Amino acid sequence: MRIPPDALPSALPTPFDLQPASFAHVLGQLAPDALPVALGSAQGLPESLRHQLVDGTTVLALIARDGVVVAGDRRATAGNQISRGDMRKVFPADDTSAVAISGVAGPAMELAKVFATELEHYEKVEGEPLSLEGKSNKLAGLLRAHLPMAMQGLVVVPLFAGVDPRTHEPRIFEYDPVGGRYVATAQAATGSGSLAARATLKRLVDADAALDDAVGTALEALADAAEEDSATGGPDLIRRIFPIVAVIDADGYRELPNDEVAGHVEAVLAHRRR
Repeated sequence: MRIPPDALPSALPTPFDLQPASFAHVLGQLAPDALPVALGSAQGLPESLRHQLVDGTTVLALIARDGVVVAGDRRATAGNQISRGDMRKVFPADDTSAVAISGVAGPAMELAKVFATELEHYEKVEGEPLSLEGKSNKLAGLLRAHLPMAMQGLVVVPLFAGVDPRTHEPRIFEYDPVGGRYVATAQAATGSGSLAARATLKRLVDADAALDDAVGTALEALADAAEEDSATGGPDLIRRIFPIVAVIDADGYRELPNDEVAGHVEAVLAHRRR
């Protein structure tokens, strides 16, 4: 994509400009056709394609003593069929936060990528990162821009969690399909298996627990969701496909290695066998 040089000055921020630094805003001015479908206008969705849409669930987050844990199962469904067993639903938003997605997979993954680009763009333009509160508001704005697509049935419902680099406070934010933003107390879950996952989290979550114990609680909640919801996948012990688990603490975002997650899964299964 080639942008005419004379178009750049009108799109770049100017001193005392009240328009916040936004990569999507700049791209929308310079090349609106290049905007991802997650931010574009709805053109209508043929009913015949509805049952072919790939949906991803379930994701959750919980607060621990030293940070926050974000986890998601790996199953994606298309109608009554299992589309994929290794879908990624947890993404780093930046060094200190993560976004987890549920809903229609294509727009949801694009939304996560655009959100990460927005945060990086803001930091480069403004010279400092957004606060965690500001990041959560930015994601709410992206969801409101996605509203025309949501009205066509391409619904995306994310979770956002992280540790504020200024206050070192772990926080979780929930959203609805039209961009409503809600602060969770100690845990949150979304997706088709969220009802069972929330029940487990409410019973087991402990905001004073160590991060290692919080990982076990997250996997316990995903296991309960997989038992109650056919669209939520349990661990695949044969292919060694396990939930993606991310931990965010004072050292930043990191994903647990597959072998470490497997150890936690084995502990959960052993507890259930007893």
